[in-house]
Amino acid sequence: MSEDIVLTSFVFWFGAIWGSFANVVIVRLPKEESVVSPRSHCPNCQKPIPWYLNIPIFSWVLLRGRCRECKHAISIRYPIVEFLMGFFFAALFYRYGWSFSTLEYMVFAFALVTSSFIDLDHMILPDRFTLSGIVLGLLGAAINPDRAFLDAFLGVFLGGGFLLAIAYFYYVFRKVEGMGGGDIKLLAWIGAVCGIQSILFVVLASSVLGLVVGSLYMLKSKDGLQTGIPFGPYLSLAALVYLIFDVSNWTQWFFPISY
Repeated sequence: MSEDIVLTSFVFWFGAIWGSFANVVIVRLPKEESVVSPRSHCPNCQKPIPWYLNIPIFSWVLLRGRCRECKHAISIRYPIVEFLMGFFFAALFYRYGWSFSTLEYMVFAFALVTSSFIDLDHMILPDRFTLSGIVLGLLGAAINPDRAFLDAFLGVFLGGGFLLAIAYFYYVFRKVEGMGGGDIKLLAWIGAVCGIQSILFVVLASSVLGLVVGSLYMLKSKDGLQTGIPFGPYLSLAALVYLIFDVSNWTQWFFPISY
């Protein structure tokens, strides 16, 4: 038991390190800047951050959320991304152990968290994540003995086709676009990794999350129903919940069948 705790803790910090890198990607990728150089630096004074002050989560707490040089405030979102990445990595490892699926799902989690925060900032889901994710998801299903290629292939078409149909009918009745192309590709990507059986759960769970959070946001916004809300983070969270928790028989929560 203690060995499992140590391993899971190690995986958490491994994920947090990748969360630190995700913060770089989130900021630089939309600007078409290199994610490799220059090294991490303060967004205000541009001074490089030494490695010993770039430790995930701890450095932000130690410096009280401020740059050591110029004392400019550093967003709390940085440690939040690091914590979320660590949590999802640890949860996936705890759920699937040492397996090829775990590696696949960790790559998936990294890309989902990163693209979700880009979506929150810029209302876009980069194709280099979604389209590449579909290809990697199908490739993984082809070589992973624990997944079926047909299941992933059908997941792509059901996921993408489902949101494409919703977007089409929304446009027909409202004459405005209600679903971005990035969301359609994201759900196709989720189908490629999680399989066809995940689509209905992901759509329903993300819709509930989006409805609750979106309603609260609209109450604070003057735009009302015209408020633009990124849907990618809700799809991503629902997909990760599907992978981490045993919800494969989720319909029985609402429609229990006894024999």
